[in-house]
Amino acid sequence: MIPALNEARNLAQVLPSLPPVHEVIVVDGYSPDDTHRTVRRVLPTARLICQTRYGKGNALVCGFAAATGDVIVMFDADGSADPTEIPRFVAALRDGADFAKGSRTRPGGGSDDLTRLRDLGNRGLTFLTNLLFRTRYSDLCYGYNAFWADVLPHLRLPEPDPPGTAVWGDGFEIETVLNCRVAAARLAVREVPSHERRRIHGVSNLHAVRDGVRVLRTILAEWRWRRSAAGQGDRSYQLAG
Repeated sequence: MIPALNEARNLAQVLPSLPPVHEVIVVDGYSPDDTHRTVRRVLPTARLICQTRYGKGNALVCGFAAATGDVIVMFDADGSADPTEIPRFVAALRDGADFAKGSRTRPGGGSDDLTRLRDLGNRGLTFLTNLLFRTRYSDLCYGYNAFWADVLPHLRLPEPDPPGTAVWGDGFEIETVLNCRVAAARLAVREVPSHERRRIHGVSNLHAVRDGVRVLRTILAEWRWRRSAAGQGDRSYQLAG
């Protein structure tokens, strides 16, 4: 499942490199570039859909809703994710995990793109999340993940419809929301060593300080939501058994 915004040049190289899978879903974020024609040209079998609102979070949930397979793999369009690692994530799920989380810090992982400032911020945010949610994440701010499609109802992610005003989780915060709610739902998590590559073309929209503060606010908001739900006796976010 690939969210894309103005990634035509990258998709031209990323899509042909994917291994055979049940389906490839590209979610376009109203790209003014050649994204649509590029997808149709290089991978005609891909399902191309448009997101209903704006932001990476909305693109992801639109893709999740459209998926028909048993396993969903979140895959970036910029070339930073290595498609040869997909079998590792699927193997972790088949081995008993509900959620396979990519980690650049596990032995065998790494990054060609992580700056010292971003690495320091990631370590601090990972520590805080582990403290508040009693998790053992080693790399919070990494979006290469896979999970069984049937766990989605337990995560209470925003609905793709209706179109219009943005809702909580529509933006960049979605990956942190997802990790926090995986923890709240007490899913079985398996970390998978992953090596992050540099994006092929273009410049990343990430901003270390701005986005770091956004992730921090998301962690605290999700922690407060979890405490409130627990205090009200709401167990619906937990998996049975």
